[in-house]
Amino acid sequence: MRLFDLLYRQFDENPLSDAFAHKVLGFWKKYSTGDSLKIINQLSQGLVELGIKPGDKISIVSEGRPEWCFVDMACQQVGAILVPLYPTLSPQEYKTILEEAEVKMIFVSNGTTLKSVAAAAKELNIDALYTFNKIGGSKSWLDVMRAGKGKNKEAVERRKQSVNADDVCTIIYTSGTSGKPKGVMLTHTNIVSNVLESAKVSTLDRGKDRALSFLPLNHIYEKTGIYIYINIAAGIYFAESLETIADNLKEVKPHTFNTVPRLLEKVYDKIIKKGNDLSTIKKGIFNRAITLGLNYDPNKNQGTLYNRQLSVANKLVFSKWREALGGNIKQIQCGASALQPRLARVFWAAGIHVLEGYGLTETSPVIAANRMDGLSIGSVGKVYDNLEVKLGDEDEIMVKGPSVMKGYYKNEALTKEVLTEDGWFKTGDVGKIMHGFLYITDRKKELFKTSGGLYIAPQQAENKLKESILIEQAMVVGEGQKFPAVLIVPNMDEVLAQLSGTYSLVDFDDMRKDPKVRALFQKELDRVNEELGKWAKIKEFRLISKPWTPETGELTPTMKLKRRVIMEKCKLILDTIYADKSEFSLADFENLKIEEMSLEELERFEEMESL
Repeated sequence: MRLFDLLYRQFDENPLSDAFAHKVLGFWKKYSTGDSLKIINQLSQGLVELGIKPGDKISIVSEGRPEWCFVDMACQQVGAILVPLYPTLSPQEYKTILEEAEVKMIFVSNGTTLKSVAAAAKELNIDALYTFNKIGGSKSWLDVMRAGKGKNKEAVERRKQSVNADDVCTIIYTSGTSGKPKGVMLTHTNIVSNVLESAKVSTLDRGKDRALSFLPLNHIYEKTGIYIYINIAAGIYFAESLETIADNLKEVKPHTFNTVPRLLEKVYDKIIKKGNDLSTIKKGIFNRAITLGLNYDPNKNQGTLYNRQLSVANKLVFSKWREALGGNIKQIQCGASALQPRLARVFWAAGIHVLEGYGLTETSPVIAANRMDGLSIGSVGKVYDNLEVKLGDEDEIMVKGPSVMKGYYKNEALTKEVLTEDGWFKTGDVGKIMHGFLYITDRKKELFKTSGGLYIAPQQAENKLKESILIEQAMVVGEGQKFPAVLIVPNMDEVLAQLSGTYSLVDFDDMRKDPKVRALFQKELDRVNEELGKWAKIKEFRLISKPWTPETGELTPTMKLKRRVIMEKCKLILDTIYADKSEFSLADFENLKIEEMSLEELERFEEMESL
């Protein structure tokens, strides 16, 4: 099966009146399955008329919208390869990728994107530049449709028949937490196999339910998600923007959506903030509901009293949460980074079923996922049935199966580094498997050693720190240093709330040195350190004044830390942490639990003891 075949199957089995929808001039414009196919076929005819040949590369630089999907499938039908790009890249980044991929045609969404892309396109002599929005003087995507009207129908049919399931249908450039982006070549089989397997995890009713889409479509997580919705005949509604999600949820009343942990963290923090502003009695009820939620275990019956209290909390508190999400949510898929277990517990207690999964661009993407009938909070779920997973050196997760990429575009050397001759892909993630569930313990490339020679796994501490309402973001540092430290982006609203009356004007540089402020964060650090090994305890912290964002370069578009970039930007701050500190000593190993140490840590312990 080819990827575009899924929409034809929807037309034959469950045609929808709202296969795709988005907001236009304040109203939801809907495209039926049949209308969508007519547009896609006419676009395909236009691409042939304009000289696009099998294997040619076409880029889309746009937010999620129906036209994005129409162009994607039109490309697939004529054998062209889609190279989707983030709308937030710099002109130089566009030029680098467009040149490497040898792109022949580009579709952009609006004037802002057009300005950034046009400069790179001009340098590369790419004249075929089209916009989705109407922009005076620019060519429109509708011009491609007009070019194909009444032409090339037989040619498109021949192209469709010649497309093989093992042909590359897209090259996804990973944003990367460091280094140059890599072009991941994915075939129809790669993505379709993941789509069909994901259907087993879904609880949606075929042909009846709706999905809201707001994550970037050029990321394989949301792109595969779109084809999962097509496969199960769910109407796909594209949110206007991240800022309008709350309103769009109430309007669309979706049954599902994909998200990333960072967005759920922000939702939770807003909920907590509103709860703290309630009257005394209501605040007491709210806090009791949160406490019940934090102790929730979907796999455990906690007794009549707990269940009765949870029922009351659902009626008085959690029902309002579900209503804010539209009132129809059956399941939420969460991926791209680690979800805090406490958030999973609270949302599940509230009847909001957040299913954490795990995957990479190179695996199309899902490797494992929690399911409604098989859940373990803190894990990323059970491995998909059509995949094999094993643990390699240093417990690196390795995967084999039909969704594993064909390779990196124009980079055979790197392909050979991550793909073994017998087809195993090295994910770079460290994990463990317990009772059939996969757990991610860290990112192999993000593990670092202190000068004492012991490994530090930063994500463990970072995730625990972010549980604090005082902390927006955190990054553990200390590679090659005597001890770990952490950079913290504080939640300034909450800091000021807890120190009410202390500051009339906020001068961050003075404030972060204040003993009262530092005491707040030291308390959070002490809480986290209690759960860390002696060698991994964080001894210092520094507060950072500005949040890390994709726009300012410290985060990838999927909200992962670009550690190298942050280290460079915060070099002067890091220098203050490690200046004039005492040397690493055997005292750092006091009270270690020998039975919990790894072989490497035991070896290092023996070396230090001999000194």
